[in-house]
Amino acid sequence: MTPEKKKRRQLRNLALLSLLLLLVGGTFAFQAFNQRAINDRIRENSVGGRTHDYYNRDTENKDVFVENFGDVEIMVRIRLSEFMEIRRGGTTDFEPLVPGTTRGDVDSWTIMRPAANDLNTRAGASAAFNRYSRLTFGWERAGQDAPWFMPTFNHDNADLMTAAAGHARDWITSPVTDGVTDGATHPGDGTDAYWSSGDDFDNSGGTWPGETVTNDAAQNLQQDRAPMTIDQWYALPAADKTGNFWVIDSRTGWAYWANTLQSGQATSYLIDAAEMAAAAGNIPGQYYYGIHVDSQLISSDQSEEFLVNLPNDSTHSSYLSLLLQEITNNDGNPGVFEDAQPEAFNFSAMNPGRVFTMAGEQYRYLENMGSGNHMIIRNGVIDNASWNDHDMALVSWYDGLDSAVQALVQPVANNFTTGTVLPNNVTFDGPFDRWIPNNLDDFPEVAADVTQVDTSGTPRAFSLSLADVTRLSGPGRAFPNPGDRVAHGNNWWHLRTPTGGNRIWIVDSRWFGSTLTSTGLDHPIGGGPRPALIINQAN
Repeated sequence: MTPEKKKRRQLRNLALLSLLLLLVGGTFAFQAFNQRAINDRIRENSVGGRTHDYYNRDTENKDVFVENFGDVEIMVRIRLSEFMEIRRGGTTDFEPLVPGTTRGDVDSWTIMRPAANDLNTRAGASAAFNRYSRLTFGWERAGQDAPWFMPTFNHDNADLMTAAAGHARDWITSPVTDGVTDGATHPGDGTDAYWSSGDDFDNSGGTWPGETVTNDAAQNLQQDRAPMTIDQWYALPAADKTGNFWVIDSRTGWAYWANTLQSGQATSYLIDAAEMAAAAGNIPGQYYYGIHVDSQLISSDQSEEFLVNLPNDSTHSSYLSLLLQEITNNDGNPGVFEDAQPEAFNFSAMNPGRVFTMAGEQYRYLENMGSGNHMIIRNGVIDNASWNDHDMALVSWYDGLDSAVQALVQPVANNFTTGTVLPNNVTFDGPFDRWIPNNLDDFPEVAADVTQVDTSGTPRAFSLSLADVTRLSGPGRAFPNPGDRVAHGNNWWHLRTPTGGNRIWIVDSRWFGSTLTSTGLDHPIGGGPRPALIINQAN
């Protein structure tokens, strides 16, 4: 089939040159005055992506990837869920492999969650599938270039339909789970390497949803490295943390493309095959097995959407915000993991919540306080230091800072007037449990304990107050969600506000960022102080 030739248009530019010649003293003079030119346009950039799912039951090939058919870059994540039920010989009813799941309700299917350091071993409830099913992640063929695909004909960015080929079925057009019904929305039979260089497809008859045009086959991006878990990603060298590969959060099962996907690009494969293991073939009876592919595609300026916990999800990995910041780092500052000296940073360009590494320490940017002052906090805690050792731990940490960092630190009060409030006397705004206090005004001393520069004080490290954490929590702020409010490594950390009764307010990781009074002053295990600083960077 021959692709439709694109029409070419030639634009001819005519230049009109007007010269005013004046004879002055026997010489010619040239004057150009009031020259004006306008070049303008109105253009609406389209944000659009399509998930491709090519599947063939007979060969057990399954190719899952995402194409960006729009004009602007996007961010991509995909999640797989599985379902299996067995009707053994001599019985009349199917029994689900995972209790509480049903074939007709894909939202009940078991999310594929890998072990933290082994992508090929499922963990938690999804471990039940290890015996019966093998998923092949990524696409790698010795000596071969990346595979080819047929671009989507459907460029409606409001249409949630997938490009499902072969025995894959789009959920919108064919929400059935009988194992035989067809519901493809895209050409191809779902076998491996169905498309190749030079192929095209004529959709002028409207066979498939979308535009009635001819498309040429295009090539997927070559994967830079095989898919991995987010814990494995965190262990990569700083220079390797972004690129064309998939990173799976083992807490939620979401797989993230570790790069922005540019216009016209298609990711490499998340999975390349879904094969049944020998144990499935030895079942004395009948079984049903299905995979549900869920995808979310957003423009790169909306990356915070990926940090919101959805219903029935566990909280995301504490590494996720670092991954998203690495992908979208466009503020001109060094990358999250790139260790740099203070002069390399422009703190005024940072957004709240931005993580950076300065002179050997990793920090989270909290806020621009004006007059060149910026509040930052260590991204992790000082491990296993109780409140009784709190002040000494802060002093010791501050004394060990690079002198170039210490030179930027501004003075704060030598002693804070904290006030005291019991946890049961504080009420909270949602949507998360014990998320943002909403009645601190009822406790004036607690509400007024907001950290500021105090020229009568000392340049030093300090712990945030309950009032500080309250105003720094919420969308668009330093702690936009509970997962980002816990310290690096999912550790709890001290606030400086006491509750009375020899207890202290903390940000408690057991509740995914809730401020709770779950520890006494002498309890050091699993958390500790989280030092903050106010630094000044002259313009």
